Amino acid sequence: MLSMDPYMLLSFINTKLRDEFSSLEYFCDYFDISVDEIKEKLSSIGYEYNLGNNQFKLV
Repeated sequence: MLSMDPYMLLSFINTKLRDEFSSLEYFCDYFDISVDEIKEKLSSIGYEYNLGNNQFKLV
């Protein structure tokens, strides 16, 4: 999953967070990936996780 294009990954993760997972931690546990790796990959394109919205947002 982390090998995906970062913009495709962003879309996939935000959709899953909106529709299926109540937190980034649950998402990462389900897919057996690191929260830090996801955050690092998406920060490379200017996005950060917003806990209140449970979405990655442009900063």
